[in-house]
Amino acid sequence: MDHQKLTECLEILCQNGCDTVNATIEAMERNQAVSLTEDLTDDERTIVLQELKAIMSVYKL
Repeated sequence: MDHQKLTECLEILCQNGCDTVNATIEAMERNQAVSLTEDLTDDERTIVLQELKAIMSVYKL
């Protein structure tokens, strides 16, 4: 597993703002293609999805 690749993917997504992150989470949960995660393995995509959800949980009350 390439942790650097995962970190870069997460950073790029988060730099695009909350709307993009939320849209990415929704797309990934529906197993839709997300361009930034195309080169990731299934396990890596799962980790990215979990990390994005954890990041966004800070903004939910």
